Amino acid sequence: MPLEAAIRDRIQQLVDGTPVLLFMKGTRSQPQCGFSAQVVGALESHGAEYQTLDVLADPELREGIKAFSEWPTVPQLYIQGEFIGGCDIITEMDASGELRHALERAGS
Repeated sequence: MPLEAAIRDRIQQLVDGTPVLLFMKGTRSQPQCGFSAQVVGALESHGAEYQTLDVLADPELREGIKAFSEWPTVPQLYIQGEFIGGCDIITEMDASGELRHALERAGS
């Protein structure tokens, strides 16, 4: 199903306007799935400045972000407008030091 222009534009503005943005289930203080909690933990361990969006609170956003990124799952992390990946990729990047470097480049 193609992504409607209005939701695509909304997501693009969010991604472009926020240096580090995590689309997740729940909130940073109350993640609603283990994968979201794991990514929050990785970001918190670096003292990152980041924003979150709860896709459970917005069904249009929940489906739209999957089509936008062409990635079927949430959480999804964006740094400086670039889709970085989901939980497995963030976990690997954290272990290798790449996540820290990406966050530093974003000034976070």
